[in-house]
Amino acid sequence: MSTSVPIKKNEFYEVTFEGLTHEGMGVANVDGFVIFVPGALPDEQGKIKVTKVNKGYGFGKLIELKKLSKFRIEPECTIYNQCGGCQLQHMSYEGQLEFKYKHVVDVIKRIGKINDVTIQTIIGAKNEWRYRNKAQVPVGEIEGGLVAGFYKKGSHDIINMDLCLIQQENNDAVVRIVKKVLSDEGIQPYNELTHKGLIRHIMSRYGVVTKEIMVVLVTTSKDLPSKKKIIAEIVSQIPNVKSIVLSINHKKTNVVLGDETVVLWGERYIHDCIGDIKFAISANSFFQVNPEQTKVLYDKALEYAHLTGSETVIDAYCGIGTISLFLAQRAKKVYGVEIVPQAIDDANRNTELNNITNVEFKVGKAEEIIPNWYSRGIKADVMVVDPPRKGCDSALLETILEMKPNRVVYVSCNPGTLARDLQILEDGGYKTIEIQPVDMFPHTAHVECCSLLVRKD
Repeated sequence: MSTSVPIKKNEFYEVTFEGLTHEGMGVANVDGFVIFVPGALPDEQGKIKVTKVNKGYGFGKLIELKKLSKFRIEPECTIYNQCGGCQLQHMSYEGQLEFKYKHVVDVIKRIGKINDVTIQTIIGAKNEWRYRNKAQVPVGEIEGGLVAGFYKKGSHDIINMDLCLIQQENNDAVVRIVKKVLSDEGIQPYNELTHKGLIRHIMSRYGVVTKEIMVVLVTTSKDLPSKKKIIAEIVSQIPNVKSIVLSINHKKTNVVLGDETVVLWGERYIHDCIGDIKFAISANSFFQVNPEQTKVLYDKALEYAHLTGSETVIDAYCGIGTISLFLAQRAKKVYGVEIVPQAIDDANRNTELNNITNVEFKVGKAEEIIPNWYSRGIKADVMVVDPPRKGCDSALLETILEMKPNRVVYVSCNPGTLARDLQILEDGGYKTIEIQPVDMFPHTAHVECCSLLVRKD
Protein backbone atom coordinates (compact mmCIF):
# COMPACT_ATOMS: atom_id res chain seq x y z
CA MET A 1 0.00 0.00 0.00
CA SER A 2 1.34 3.40 -0.94
CA THR A 3 2.44 5.66 1.95
CA SER A 4 0.52 8.52 0.30
CA VAL A 5 -2.84 7.10 1.42
CA PRO A 6 -3.91 9.50 4.22
CA ILE A 7 -6.13 7.04 6.13
CA LYS A 8 -5.59 3.74 7.94
CA LYS A 9 -7.91 0.80 8.53
CA ASN A 10 -9.57 0.73 11.99
CA GLU A 11 -8.67 4.40 12.62
CA PHE A 12 -11.32 7.01 13.53
CA TYR A 13 -11.87 10.28 11.66
CA GLU A 14 -14.11 13.33 11.96
CA VAL A 15 -15.71 13.99 8.56
CA THR A 16 -18.29 16.04 6.70
CA PHE A 17 -20.43 14.15 4.18
CA GLU A 18 -20.56 15.87 0.79
CA GLY A 19 -22.87 13.65 -1.22
CA LEU A 20 -24.36 10.22 -1.89
CA THR A 21 -23.24 7.49 -4.25
CA HIS A 22 -25.70 6.02 -6.75
CA GLU A 23 -26.05 3.16 -4.23
CA GLY A 24 -27.10 5.56 -1.45
CA MET A 25 -23.85 5.58 0.58
CA GLY A 26 -22.57 8.80 2.14
CA VAL A 27 -19.42 10.28 0.59
CA ALA A 28 -16.74 11.78 2.86
CA ASN A 29 -13.30 13.16 2.09
CA VAL A 30 -10.13 12.95 4.19
CA ASP A 31 -7.24 14.95 2.69
CA GLY A 32 -8.54 14.29 -0.82
CA PHE A 33 -9.14 10.59 -0.18
CA VAL A 34 -12.75 9.45 -0.72
CA ILE A 35 -14.50 7.26 1.86
CA PHE A 36 -17.92 5.68 1.35
CA VAL A 37 -20.07 5.26 4.45
CA PRO A 38 -23.49 3.51 4.52
CA GLY A 39 -26.21 5.33 6.46
CA ALA A 40 -24.76 8.84 6.15
CA LEU A 41 -26.44 11.72 4.33
CA PRO A 42 -25.10 14.86 2.61
CA ASP A 43 -24.36 17.86 4.87
CA GLU A 44 -24.00 15.65 7.94
CA GLN A 45 -20.94 15.68 10.20
CA GLY A 46 -19.70 12.94 12.46
CA LYS A 47 -17.17 10.32 13.43
CA ILE A 48 -16.42 7.27 11.27
CA LYS A 49 -14.25 4.17 11.62
CA VAL A 50 -12.42 3.07 8.46
CA THR A 51 -13.26 -0.56 7.69
CA LYS A 52 -11.50 -1.04 4.34
CA VAL A 53 -8.83 0.80 2.35
CA ASN A 54 -8.42 0.33 -1.40
CA LYS A 55 -5.96 2.07 -3.71
CA GLY A 56 -8.13 5.07 -4.56
CA TYR A 57 -10.95 4.96 -2.01
CA GLY A 58 -12.05 3.44 1.26
CA PHE A 59 -15.12 2.35 3.21
CA GLY A 60 -16.16 3.37 6.69
CA LYS A 61 -18.69 2.72 9.41
CA LEU A 62 -20.75 5.50 10.96
CA ILE A 63 -19.91 5.74 14.67
CA GLU A 64 -21.51 9.03 15.73
CA LEU A 65 -23.40 11.89 14.07
CA LYS A 66 -22.79 15.44 15.38
CA LYS A 67 -24.75 17.35 12.74
CA LEU A 68 -27.87 15.88 11.10
CA SER A 69 -29.26 16.42 7.61
CA LYS A 70 -32.60 18.24 7.36
CA PHE A 71 -33.76 15.16 5.44
CA ARG A 72 -32.84 12.60 8.11
CA ILE A 73 -35.79 10.70 9.58
CA GLU A 74 -36.30 7.57 11.67
CA PRO A 75 -36.81 4.56 9.35
CA GLU A 76 -40.32 3.10 9.41
CA CYS A 77 -39.05 -0.49 9.10
CA THR A 78 -37.90 -2.22 12.30
CA ILE A 79 -35.24 -4.32 10.49
CA TYR A 80 -34.05 -1.57 8.11
CA ASN A 81 -30.57 -1.34 9.60
CA GLN A 82 -29.96 -5.09 9.14
CA CYS A 83 -31.80 -5.67 5.85
CA GLY A 84 -30.22 -4.89 2.48
CA GLY A 85 -33.48 -4.40 0.57
CA CYS A 86 -33.81 -0.61 0.96
CA GLN A 87 -31.03 1.98 1.09
CA LEU A 88 -32.78 5.30 1.81
CA GLN A 89 -35.46 4.81 4.49
CA HIS A 90 -33.43 7.06 6.82
CA MET A 91 -34.06 9.92 4.35
CA SER A 92 -37.38 11.74 3.93
CA TYR A 93 -39.16 11.09 0.65
CA GLU A 94 -38.65 14.74 -0.31
CA GLY A 95 -34.92 14.23 0.23
CA GLN A 96 -34.87 11.00 -1.76
CA LEU A 97 -36.45 12.72 -4.77
CA GLU A 98 -33.96 15.59 -4.52
CA PHE A 99 -31.04 13.14 -4.37
CA LYS A 100 -32.28 11.12 -7.35
CA TYR A 101 -32.86 14.24 -9.45
CA LYS A 102 -29.38 15.59 -8.64
CA HIS A 103 -27.87 12.19 -9.47
CA VAL A 104 -29.47 12.22 -12.93
CA VAL A 105 -28.34 15.82 -13.59
CA ASP A 106 -24.80 15.01 -12.40
CA VAL A 107 -24.22 11.93 -14.57
CA ILE A 108 -25.79 13.45 -17.69
CA LYS A 109 -23.37 16.39 -17.43
CA ARG A 110 -20.31 14.54 -16.07
CA ILE A 111 -20.48 11.25 -18.03
CA GLY A 112 -22.62 12.28 -21.00
CA LYS A 113 -21.04 15.76 -21.35
CA ILE A 114 -24.54 17.01 -22.23
CA ASN A 115 -25.27 20.47 -20.81
CA ASP A 116 -28.03 21.83 -23.05
CA VAL A 117 -30.86 19.41 -22.28
CA THR A 118 -34.08 19.89 -20.35
CA ILE A 119 -34.15 17.56 -17.35
CA GLN A 120 -37.67 17.69 -15.97
CA THR A 121 -38.45 17.58 -12.25
CA ILE A 122 -38.59 13.96 -11.10
CA ILE A 123 -42.06 12.41 -10.91
CA GLY A 124 -42.42 10.91 -7.44
CA ALA A 125 -44.68 8.03 -6.51
CA LYS A 126 -48.14 8.73 -5.09
CA ASN A 127 -47.66 5.65 -2.95
CA GLU A 128 -44.14 5.48 -1.52
CA TRP A 129 -45.06 2.39 0.55
CA ARG A 130 -46.59 -0.99 -0.35
CA TYR A 131 -45.90 -0.68 -4.08
CA ARG A 132 -44.07 -3.91 -5.00
CA ASN A 133 -46.28 -6.53 -6.70
CA LYS A 134 -43.67 -9.31 -6.41
CA ALA A 135 -42.03 -10.74 -3.29
CA GLN A 136 -39.11 -13.11 -3.68
CA VAL A 137 -37.57 -14.28 -0.40
CA PRO A 138 -34.90 -16.86 0.38
CA VAL A 139 -35.71 -19.65 2.84
CA GLY A 140 -33.33 -20.91 5.51
CA GLU A 141 -33.14 -22.54 8.92
CA ILE A 142 -32.34 -21.07 12.33
CA GLU A 143 -32.11 -23.40 15.35
CA GLY A 144 -34.26 -26.01 13.64
CA GLY A 145 -36.98 -23.58 12.54
CA LEU A 146 -37.80 -22.57 8.97
CA VAL A 147 -37.28 -18.85 8.27
CA ALA A 148 -37.86 -16.68 5.20
CA GLY A 149 -36.96 -13.05 4.68
CA PHE A 150 -34.20 -10.92 3.23
CA TYR A 151 -30.44 -11.24 3.32
CA LYS A 152 -28.57 -9.23 5.92
CA LYS A 153 -26.48 -6.48 4.31
CA GLY A 154 -23.35 -7.88 2.72
CA SER A 155 -24.10 -11.50 3.64
CA HIS A 156 -26.30 -14.51 2.93
CA ASP A 157 -27.61 -14.66 6.49
CA ILE A 158 -31.42 -14.53 6.37
CA ILE A 159 -33.34 -12.06 8.52
CA ASN A 160 -36.72 -13.62 9.27
CA MET A 161 -39.43 -11.30 7.97
CA ASP A 162 -43.19 -11.20 8.37
CA LEU A 163 -43.67 -7.67 7.06
CA CYS A 164 -41.99 -5.54 4.38
CA LEU A 165 -43.25 -1.98 4.01
CA ILE A 166 -42.49 -1.69 0.29
CA GLN A 167 -44.31 -4.95 -0.52
CA GLN A 168 -48.03 -5.20 -1.24
CA GLU A 169 -49.68 -6.46 1.97
CA ASN A 170 -50.98 -9.50 0.07
CA ASN A 171 -47.41 -10.61 -0.65
CA ASP A 172 -46.54 -10.31 3.05
CA ALA A 173 -49.51 -12.52 3.88
CA VAL A 174 -48.53 -15.12 1.26
CA VAL A 175 -44.96 -15.38 2.55
CA ARG A 176 -46.19 -15.64 6.14
CA ILE A 177 -48.78 -18.32 5.36
CA VAL A 178 -46.62 -20.42 3.02
CA LYS A 179 -43.68 -20.30 5.42
CA LYS A 180 -45.86 -21.72 8.22
CA VAL A 181 -47.48 -24.36 5.97
CA LEU A 182 -44.07 -25.62 4.80
CA SER A 183 -42.70 -25.57 8.34
CA ASP A 184 -45.71 -27.48 9.71
CA GLU A 185 -45.18 -30.17 7.05
CA GLY A 186 -41.48 -30.47 7.89
CA ILE A 187 -40.21 -29.31 4.49
CA GLN A 188 -36.44 -28.87 4.73
CA PRO A 189 -34.91 -25.56 3.60
CA TYR A 190 -32.02 -25.58 1.14
CA ASN A 191 -28.56 -25.11 2.62
CA GLU A 192 -26.17 -23.16 0.37
CA LEU A 193 -23.08 -24.73 1.96
CA THR A 194 -24.10 -28.41 1.94
CA HIS A 195 -26.47 -28.14 -1.07
CA LYS A 196 -28.95 -30.28 0.83
CA GLY A 197 -32.61 -29.49 1.46
CA LEU A 198 -35.63 -28.79 -0.75
CA ILE A 199 -37.14 -25.29 -0.53
CA ARG A 200 -34.91 -22.43 -1.74
CA HIS A 201 -37.25 -19.44 -2.19
CA ILE A 202 -40.88 -18.43 -1.77
CA MET A 203 -42.20 -16.08 -4.43
CA SER A 204 -45.53 -14.30 -4.53
CA ARG A 205 -46.92 -12.35 -7.50
CA TYR A 206 -49.96 -10.10 -7.05
CA GLY A 207 -52.13 -8.54 -9.75
CA VAL A 208 -52.82 -5.06 -8.40
CA VAL A 209 -55.83 -4.52 -10.69
CA THR A 210 -57.12 -8.11 -10.94
CA LYS A 211 -56.30 -9.09 -7.29
CA GLU A 212 -55.04 -12.46 -8.57
CA ILE A 213 -52.22 -14.19 -6.65
CA MET A 214 -49.54 -16.62 -7.80
CA VAL A 215 -47.49 -18.66 -5.32
CA VAL A 216 -44.14 -19.98 -6.56
CA LEU A 217 -42.13 -22.51 -4.57
CA VAL A 218 -38.53 -22.65 -5.76
CA THR A 219 -37.27 -26.14 -4.97
CA THR A 220 -34.31 -28.41 -5.73
CA SER A 221 -36.62 -31.22 -6.89
CA LYS A 222 -40.08 -31.69 -8.40
CA ASP A 223 -40.85 -34.21 -5.63
CA LEU A 224 -42.70 -32.20 -2.97
CA PRO A 225 -43.61 -34.22 0.15
CA SER A 226 -47.16 -33.70 1.51
CA LYS A 227 -47.97 -32.02 -1.81
CA LYS A 228 -51.76 -32.43 -1.56
CA LYS A 229 -51.90 -31.08 1.99
CA ILE A 230 -49.64 -28.12 1.19
CA ILE A 231 -51.81 -27.21 -1.82
CA ALA A 232 -55.03 -27.57 0.21
CA GLU A 233 -53.68 -25.36 3.01
CA ILE A 234 -52.47 -22.64 0.61
CA VAL A 235 -55.79 -22.62 -1.30
CA SER A 236 -57.87 -22.49 1.89
CA GLN A 237 -55.81 -19.73 3.53
CA ILE A 238 -55.10 -17.44 0.54
CA PRO A 239 -58.46 -16.29 -0.91
CA ASN A 240 -57.42 -14.98 -4.34
CA VAL A 241 -54.78 -17.55 -5.22
CA LYS A 242 -55.11 -18.52 -8.89
CA SER A 243 -51.84 -20.37 -9.43
CA ILE A 244 -49.44 -22.52 -7.40
CA VAL A 245 -46.21 -23.31 -9.23
CA LEU A 246 -42.99 -25.24 -8.60
CA SER A 247 -39.84 -23.75 -10.11
CA ILE A 248 -37.16 -26.45 -10.02
CA ASN A 249 -33.64 -25.14 -9.47
CA HIS A 250 -31.08 -27.81 -8.53
CA LYS A 251 -28.02 -25.80 -9.61
CA LYS A 252 -25.34 -24.32 -7.33
CA THR A 253 -26.21 -20.75 -8.27
CA ASN A 254 -27.44 -17.39 -6.97
CA VAL A 255 -30.05 -17.28 -9.75
CA VAL A 256 -33.43 -17.65 -8.05
CA LEU A 257 -35.73 -19.39 -10.55
CA GLY A 258 -34.99 -22.69 -12.25
CA ASP A 259 -35.32 -23.69 -15.90
CA GLU A 260 -38.25 -26.08 -15.31
CA THR A 261 -41.69 -24.96 -14.13
CA VAL A 262 -44.46 -27.30 -12.97
CA VAL A 263 -48.00 -26.09 -12.24
CA LEU A 264 -49.12 -27.74 -8.99
CA TRP A 265 -52.59 -26.20 -8.92
CA GLY A 266 -54.66 -23.72 -10.92
CA GLU A 267 -53.38 -21.82 -13.94
CA ARG A 268 -49.92 -21.17 -15.35
CA TYR A 269 -50.59 -17.42 -15.48
CA ILE A 270 -52.15 -14.66 -13.47
CA HIS A 271 -53.20 -11.36 -15.06
CA ASP A 272 -52.74 -7.68 -14.35
CA CYS A 273 -53.24 -4.41 -16.21
CA ILE A 274 -51.19 -1.32 -16.92
CA GLY A 275 -53.61 1.29 -18.21
CA ASP A 276 -55.88 -0.37 -20.76
CA ILE A 277 -53.46 -3.19 -21.58
CA LYS A 278 -53.88 -6.60 -19.91
CA PHE A 279 -50.90 -8.88 -19.31
CA ALA A 280 -50.55 -12.61 -18.66
CA ILE A 281 -47.78 -13.10 -16.09
CA SER A 282 -46.01 -16.41 -15.53
CA ALA A 283 -43.56 -17.35 -12.77
CA ASN A 284 -40.64 -16.35 -15.02
CA SER A 285 -42.17 -13.26 -16.67
CA PHE A 286 -40.36 -9.97 -16.31
CA PHE A 287 -43.14 -7.59 -15.26
CA GLN A 288 -42.49 -4.19 -13.68
CA VAL A 289 -42.88 -4.40 -9.89
CA ASN A 290 -44.50 -0.95 -9.50
CA PRO A 291 -47.32 -0.92 -12.08
CA GLU A 292 -48.65 2.50 -10.98
CA GLN A 293 -45.34 4.23 -11.74
CA THR A 294 -44.80 2.03 -14.80
CA LYS A 295 -47.93 3.63 -16.29
CA VAL A 296 -46.38 7.07 -15.64
CA LEU A 297 -43.12 6.02 -17.32
CA TYR A 298 -44.79 4.43 -20.34
CA ASP A 299 -47.15 7.36 -20.82
CA LYS A 300 -44.05 9.55 -21.06
CA ALA A 301 -42.49 7.15 -23.61
CA LEU A 302 -45.71 7.34 -25.64
CA GLU A 303 -45.65 11.15 -25.46
CA TYR A 304 -42.03 11.30 -26.62
CA ALA A 305 -42.73 8.87 -29.49
CA HIS A 306 -45.22 11.46 -30.81
CA LEU A 307 -47.17 8.93 -32.86
CA THR A 308 -49.83 10.00 -35.37
CA GLY A 309 -50.85 6.54 -36.65
CA SER A 310 -48.58 6.45 -39.70
CA GLU A 311 -45.28 5.48 -38.02
CA THR A 312 -43.30 2.25 -37.92
CA VAL A 313 -41.78 1.68 -34.46
CA ILE A 314 -39.07 -0.75 -33.39
CA ASP A 315 -38.94 -1.70 -29.72
CA ALA A 316 -35.52 -3.15 -28.84
CA TYR A 317 -35.34 -5.13 -25.58
CA CYS A 318 -39.13 -5.53 -25.75
CA GLY A 319 -39.47 -8.11 -22.94
CA ILE A 320 -43.04 -9.41 -22.66
CA GLY A 321 -44.26 -6.58 -24.90
CA THR A 322 -45.20 -4.03 -22.25
CA ILE A 323 -44.03 -0.89 -24.08
CA SER A 324 -44.71 -2.39 -27.54
CA LEU A 325 -48.40 -2.83 -26.79
CA PHE A 326 -48.68 0.74 -25.46
CA LEU A 327 -47.07 2.05 -28.66
CA ALA A 328 -49.26 -0.15 -30.88
CA GLN A 329 -52.33 1.79 -29.79
CA ARG A 330 -51.11 4.78 -31.81
CA ALA A 331 -48.57 3.44 -34.33
CA LYS A 332 -49.09 1.96 -37.78
CA LYS A 333 -46.82 -1.02 -36.98
CA VAL A 334 -44.61 -2.05 -34.06
CA TYR A 335 -41.74 -4.55 -34.26
CA GLY A 336 -40.37 -5.92 -31.00
CA VAL A 337 -37.17 -7.89 -30.44
CA GLU A 338 -35.98 -9.70 -27.31
CA ILE A 339 -33.23 -12.26 -26.67
CA VAL A 340 -35.26 -14.37 -24.20
CA PRO A 341 -37.54 -16.84 -26.07
CA GLN A 342 -39.99 -17.21 -23.18
CA ALA A 343 -40.44 -13.43 -23.05
CA ILE A 344 -41.42 -13.43 -26.74
CA ASP A 345 -43.89 -16.27 -26.04
CA ASP A 346 -45.41 -14.04 -23.35
CA ALA A 347 -45.38 -11.03 -25.69
CA ASN A 348 -47.31 -12.94 -28.36
CA ARG A 349 -49.77 -14.17 -25.75
CA ASN A 350 -50.32 -10.60 -24.51
CA THR A 351 -50.86 -9.40 -28.06
CA GLU A 352 -53.64 -11.96 -28.54
CA LEU A 353 -55.06 -11.18 -25.09
CA ASN A 354 -55.57 -7.54 -26.12
CA ASN A 355 -56.67 -8.24 -29.73
CA ILE A 356 -53.80 -6.15 -31.08
CA THR A 357 -52.93 -6.97 -34.69
CA ASN A 358 -50.25 -4.43 -35.66
CA VAL A 359 -47.36 -5.90 -33.62
CA GLU A 360 -44.73 -8.43 -34.65
CA PHE A 361 -42.19 -9.98 -32.26
CA LYS A 362 -38.91 -11.74 -32.96
CA VAL A 363 -36.50 -13.71 -30.76
CA GLY A 364 -32.84 -12.73 -31.01
CA LYS A 365 -30.23 -10.06 -30.37
CA ALA A 366 -31.48 -6.60 -31.26
CA GLU A 367 -28.15 -5.76 -32.91
CA GLU A 368 -28.60 -8.76 -35.26
CA ILE A 369 -32.36 -8.78 -35.87
CA ILE A 370 -32.80 -5.04 -36.53
CA PRO A 371 -30.18 -4.84 -39.34
CA ASN A 372 -31.89 -7.85 -40.91
CA TRP A 373 -35.21 -5.99 -40.80
CA TYR A 374 -33.48 -2.94 -42.26
CA SER A 375 -32.11 -5.02 -45.17
CA ARG A 376 -35.69 -6.16 -45.85
CA GLY A 377 -36.84 -2.56 -46.13
CA ILE A 378 -38.27 -2.20 -42.63
CA LYS A 379 -37.24 1.28 -41.48
CA ALA A 380 -38.14 2.67 -38.09
CA ASP A 381 -39.55 6.19 -37.79
CA VAL A 382 -39.22 5.78 -34.02
CA MET A 383 -36.82 3.51 -32.13
CA VAL A 384 -37.57 2.66 -28.50
CA VAL A 385 -34.90 1.08 -26.28
CA ASP A 386 -35.36 -0.16 -22.71
CA PRO A 387 -32.09 -2.01 -22.01
CA PRO A 388 -30.88 -3.75 -18.84
CA ARG A 389 -28.68 -1.88 -16.33
CA LYS A 390 -25.55 -2.32 -18.48
CA GLY A 391 -27.16 -0.12 -21.16
CA CYS A 392 -27.41 -0.65 -24.92
CA ASP A 393 -25.12 -3.02 -26.75
CA SER A 394 -22.62 -0.96 -28.79
CA ALA A 395 -23.67 -2.81 -31.96
CA LEU A 396 -27.28 -1.74 -31.37
CA LEU A 397 -26.22 1.91 -31.01
CA GLU A 398 -24.34 1.59 -34.32
CA THR A 399 -27.48 0.11 -35.89
CA ILE A 400 -29.57 3.06 -34.67
CA LEU A 401 -27.05 5.50 -36.15
CA GLU A 402 -27.12 3.62 -39.45
CA MET A 403 -30.92 3.31 -39.58
CA LYS A 404 -31.43 6.99 -38.61
CA PRO A 405 -34.94 6.91 -37.10
CA ASN A 406 -36.40 10.40 -36.65
CA ARG A 407 -36.84 9.86 -32.92
CA VAL A 408 -35.22 7.66 -30.30
CA VAL A 409 -37.02 7.10 -27.00
CA TYR A 410 -34.59 5.72 -24.42
CA VAL A 411 -36.08 4.21 -21.24
CA SER A 412 -33.33 3.57 -18.69
CA CYS A 413 -32.97 2.04 -15.22
CA ASN A 414 -29.37 3.25 -14.85
CA PRO A 415 -28.56 6.97 -15.32
CA GLY A 416 -24.83 6.21 -15.67
CA THR A 417 -25.13 3.93 -18.70
CA LEU A 418 -27.89 6.18 -20.08
CA ALA A 419 -25.49 9.14 -20.03
CA ARG A 420 -22.78 7.09 -21.78
CA ASP A 421 -25.18 5.94 -24.52
CA LEU A 422 -26.70 9.41 -25.02
CA GLN A 423 -23.23 10.79 -25.69
CA ILE A 424 -22.63 8.11 -28.35
CA LEU A 425 -25.98 8.92 -30.02
CA GLU A 426 -25.27 12.66 -29.84
CA ASP A 427 -21.86 12.16 -31.46
CA GLY A 428 -23.66 10.17 -34.19
CA GLY A 429 -26.08 12.92 -35.16
CA TYR A 430 -28.81 13.03 -32.49
CA LYS A 431 -29.81 15.75 -30.05
CA THR A 432 -31.12 14.91 -26.58
CA ILE A 433 -34.18 17.12 -26.18
CA GLU A 434 -35.61 16.14 -22.81
CA ILE A 435 -35.11 13.70 -19.95
CA GLN A 436 -37.88 12.78 -17.50
CA PRO A 437 -36.74 11.03 -14.28
CA VAL A 438 -39.40 8.81 -12.65
CA ASP A 439 -39.14 7.31 -9.17
CA MET A 440 -40.21 3.70 -9.60
CA PHE A 441 -38.66 2.37 -6.38
CA PRO A 442 -39.09 4.65 -3.33
CA HIS A 443 -36.68 4.04 -0.43
CA THR A 444 -34.11 2.47 -2.74
CA ALA A 445 -31.33 4.30 -4.62
CA HIS A 446 -32.71 3.35 -8.07
CA VAL A 447 -34.15 5.89 -10.49
CA GLU A 448 -35.63 5.41 -13.98
CA CYS A 449 -35.50 7.92 -16.83
CA CYS A 450 -37.29 8.39 -20.13
CA SER A 451 -35.33 10.41 -22.71
CA LEU A 452 -36.21 11.86 -26.11
CA LEU A 453 -33.63 12.22 -28.88
CA VAL A 454 -34.24 13.62 -32.38
CA ARG A 455 -32.09 13.80 -35.50
CA LYS A 456 -30.06 17.02 -35.70
CA ASP A 457 -30.68 17.20 -39.45
